[in-house]
Amino acid sequence: MVSGAPPSRRTLGAALLVAALASTATACSGAAGPDGEAPAPAAGRQAQDQGASGALNAYLDRVRKERAARVLAARKWGLTRPPLEAPAPPAVKPKITTRKGFETDGKGLPPVFTTVPTKQKVVFLTIDDGAEKDPDLLRMMNELRIPYSAFLSDYVVKDDYGYFARMQKSQKSGVSLHNHTLNHRYLPGLSYKQQEREICGMQDVIEKRFGKRPPLFRPPYGNYNEDTLRAAKSCGVKAVPLWASEAFPDHMEWREWDRDLHPGDIVLTHFRGKGDWKGTMPDMIRRVMNVITSKGYAVAKLEDYV
Repeated sequence: MVSGAPPSRRTLGAALLVAALASTATACSGAAGPDGEAPAPAAGRQAQDQGASGALNAYLDRVRKERAARVLAARKWGLTRPPLEAPAPPAVKPKITTRKGFETDGKGLPPVFTTVPTKQKVVFLTIDDGAEKDPDLLRMMNELRIPYSAFLSDYVVKDDYGYFARMQKSQKSGVSLHNHTLNHRYLPGLSYKQQEREICGMQDVIEKRFGKRPPLFRPPYGNYNEDTLRAAKSCGVKAVPLWASEAFPDHMEWREWDRDLHPGDIVLTHFRGKGDWKGTMPDMIRRVMNVITSKGYAVAKLEDYV
């Protein structure tokens, strides 16, 4: 499946550079066109060269300004280092399969996974439920240009849908809103119909409130059975990302034995504040980003890969 993501700044820069070089080469050659036409007048060639050069310079200037703004934002929010810039996403999204040990007997169901298959040194940040609605989180993530995916439960977001609408619209790096059920219940303890109501009902809420039926679903507590996946598939879910590590304001928790990050790992955290843990959401982002950056990883947008 080909990614619909726009080209990255790095990709655009390369394209502009190629265009500028091609323009210069054409001007220097003075060769006739394919139909034997005379070469363009020198003044026209010069204007073309200047246009290509100007576009490239404008792009480079924009990149410099964006990087400078990111450095200032990192200082403002107390990060040890600015976040690393993610590489361009793959032109073709990797094939996602269910992680070994996470299978059910059903075939053709949405894959359940904790890591995206990629060799790029990127990880993916995901935030669950929606209980804490901290405006500082929106400002911080917007200024740092950190992409993330929010998995929402209606019972805690319905008192302020506007907060998540602002999140979706204001985030420069892009935020996607996904399904975490209506009421955050333990799904394997429910019947198929009850699970269908929890999952498909949240699909309807997100589509109505935020304009798009989400393709991703995360079961509460990471617990599911075959009925969960069947119900999710019935209402348009394509994949079920779990997580490889979890971030808190004061520590990280790890699924893997080596207690480390790996290319394509999904990082989980929650919309929580001081009432639930030792710190604010910006404290948590500061902690997790310092870990991610110190290990040489960038945060990429999950939807560019899945």
